[in-house]
This record gives sequence, C-alpha cells and structure tokens, in this order.
Amino acid sequence: MAFAQPTVLAAQDGQKQLVFAACPAALALGLTPGMALTQARALVPDLHVRPADPDGDVALLARLALHAARIWTPTASVCGSDGLWLDLSGTTHLFGGEEPFCRRLLSFLRRIGLTSTIAIADTPGAAFALARFGTKAIEISAPGQATQAIAPLPVDALRLEDSALAACKRFGIERIADLLPMPRAPLARRLGRDAVKRLDQAIGRVAEPIVPVVDEQAPAAELRLLEPISTPEAIAQVIADLVTNLVIELRARGLGARGLEMMMLRVDGDEQCILIGTAAASREARHLVRLLHLRMEKIDPGLGIEVARLRAIRSEPLGATPLSTSLLVDAPGEEIAQLVDQLAGRVGDAAIFKTGECETDVPERAVRRVSPLTEARGWPAWRRPARLLRRPEPLSNVIALLPDSPPRRFSWRGEVHDVVAGDGPERIHGEWWVRDGEVWAVRDYFRVEDRAGGRFWLFRRGDGVEANTGDLSWWMHGAFG
Repeated sequence: MAFAQPTVLAAQDGQKQLVFAACPAALALGLTPGMALTQARALVPDLHVRPADPDGDVALLARLALHAARIWTPTASVCGSDGLWLDLSGTTHLFGGEEPFCRRLLSFLRRIGLTSTIAIADTPGAAFALARFGTKAIEISAPGQATQAIAPLPVDALRLEDSALAACKRFGIERIADLLPMPRAPLARRLGRDAVKRLDQAIGRVAEPIVPVVDEQAPAAELRLLEPISTPEAIAQVIADLVTNLVIELRARGLGARGLEMMMLRVDGDEQCILIGTAAASREARHLVRLLHLRMEKIDPGLGIEVARLRAIRSEPLGATPLSTSLLVDAPGEEIAQLVDQLAGRVGDAAIFKTGECETDVPERAVRRVSPLTEARGWPAWRRPARLLRRPEPLSNVIALLPDSPPRRFSWRGEVHDVVAGDGPERIHGEWWVRDGEVWAVRDYFRVEDRAGGRFWLFRRGDGVEANTGDLSWWMHGAFG
C-alpha cells in the first residue's frame, strides 16, 4: 500500500510509544521499528502516525492461513507475526509450476493491499531466510541447493535469539557461511544449543515440521433430488428438510447459526444462492425456515433444481436452551431476536439497528450503530439532542460576551434568532491521540432558546482566552424537539 506521506504505526510500550511498523518512505528516512515515536516525529515533522493493531494482524494471518489451506495446499500455518508457512510438496503442478504459483500468490496479496516476498526452498528455515533477507520478490532455491542459497545471508536470517546474535557480533560472525564449517560442540558453547538447532533446521540436518491449521468444516446439509423440482411448494419442502437436517448437525456440535447460505443447483449448471442472518445464535427449525421462505422468491428454478445445499457460514456456541416460565410462549429475549430477524428479512439488515455510545466526549464520535440486541449502557449526564446535524453548520452575526456567556443573537440559514435563555458552557477538549490538530482544540457548547421557542445546541471554537484553542467561530450542531 502506497502512502502520500511517511507513515508509521505506533504501539504503546509502558509509558512511551514506539514505532511498531513503518512504510517504505519512512524507512528510507531512517525510521525503524522500535524507535521512540517522539524521536521519529523530531526526525520527520510531517510524519503521519496511525495506531498499531497487533490483534488485528494476528487475526488476518489466521484467516490467510485458512484460505491457503482451502485453496493452495492442505499444509499451511502462521509463521511468526508477519508470515505464512506453505508446504507445496506435490501441489505446485496444479498451478503451472513453482514460479507461476508465486506470481499468482503475489498478485492475490497485492489485490488485498499487502506487500510480500515469497521464497521456496527445501526447508522451512531456508525459505524463511530467503523470504526476509533475499533481494528479489520471488526467491526459488533449486532442490538440494538450500545451503548454498542461504550462505551469503546474515546470521539474523536464522531466527536466532538476541543473546546468540550478540555473541555472533562479539566473535565476528556476520554471515551464515561463517557458521557452516564450525564444529557443532564449540558452536553450541558459544551461541547456545538453540542457535545450532536453527542452523541445522535451515540446512536440513534437523527436521522442522509445519503444524497445519485445521479448517473445520462448517455445518451443512445437502439433498440430491431424484427428479428436478421447480414449484414453490416443492422448493419450500426441500428447504424444510434441509433445515431439519442442519439443526441436527448444529445440535450435535453445540452450535447455533448466525448466518445461512442456501445454494440450489439447476439442471443447466446455474447456481441460485440466498443468504440470511440472525440477530442471535439460533437452531430453531421453524424460525430458520420462516427466514428462508422470506427470500425464496429470489430463487429462479429455471428448468428444475436437482441439488440443494444449506450451510451455516457463521455459527456460535449455543448450549441448551432454557424453558421460559410459561410453556405457552417463548422466552422474551428469543421473541425479540426472532422479531428482529423477520423485520430484517423484509427491510434489510442495515435498516434494523440501535444507537450505542462510544467512549469519547466529542459528540459526532460518541454515537454509533450497534446490533438491535445490544444492551444499552448509560448516556452522558449533560442533555444533548437526540439527533445531530450531519456536519456542524456555521453561524453568522453572533453577539456574545466572552468567555463563558451564551450568545444573545445569531443568524442561521438566513434567519435571525434572538436568544432569551441559555445554559452552559459544556467544555469539550480535542482528542490529541486521534488527530494532531486537536492537541489544543476546545469547544464550548451551549443550550439556548430563542423567542419563537426553538431550542438549539451550538458551540464556539476556542475557550475565549487562548488563541491556539480555536478561532472563536460559532457553529450549530443540533436542535432539541
């Protein structure tokens, strides 16, 4: 991904922030991971800083490993914090050979916004070294030539511990080639047994197995019909049978469905697919059948459907469902979840939501959309409008006494408003950790009422004393009632 200006990711380490990662432009300017963020800002004043997300990186690598296990090779695993192991034994011929496979993999990663280097070698250790310390985007070592390929590389490529690297520097060992002729016993005394093990793994003397990720198959049910069907009644019956079989599978695994994919294969080879989601994990057959029936009109049977498959593309653990106090009705929470599902099936998932609060004082950042079943927490003690303007709108001809008095008159959208009552200010400071421009920013919010009974929520930029807190301009942010 290319950036318009030098960009780094920052992570908190105790009481200070460190550079977690840097773009190529930042690296070229001397910014390296592990550097203090204050030092990086001093070296590059226009540096763009974004928060690091290590947990997100780990999750992305896990998803890529699962994708690799499904598409490219059955043996794939996460390698460290920034790579993948792929065992390509007996698989590259399916993609036209090793080099075409590498080009295809590079193209895939580029499409999803990732830069990468790929190496193929006899051992995982050699592939690791070539991928990270080689000079090309694609490094392919000939069979039996892994040792010669990694010999010119620095000893850092062997995944040695810091103590072993320090010992190498003390003894003048810079390249892997310097380690190869040394006797193993003296080498182990100087660098440690783990360093010798890493060297032997890289050159193939010690095996380094790859523990593959397990792609757990999603719960699914399938029906192969004796004769093609095309009538709504027959399709509805197939849906009911599939849901019954899927519910048995979900119950056996202790899961509840959150998303279902219905695929029906026509006799002409065309696939008809519908998707549904649920607000809460569910394995109640009647409810799932009802949701699928709401989307059944999107299925075009053509000359007939001969194969139908239902798969839980998203599921969550779901234990035994407790009975409600009355045997005549379901539990209230379950009724609400089913109502949300039925409404979403008619008007769309995006139309059903609840407003939830965020941990911020800035009004436009304090509210977000959440799931309809999310339990609401408290709201700010200060009264605020139920709806804000999409963007604050500027006010003109404002008459106000600085620094803490509400305005007595202002013009908004071409209309003059005389204020008869006001309350405030509610002072909100900028979030300097979000944008550099908010380091000193201040807003003073007021609730005012005009002669016509209109009640508004407006603010002034700046505290009325310090010039660097704002330009003292007035803005409308919302209205009451």
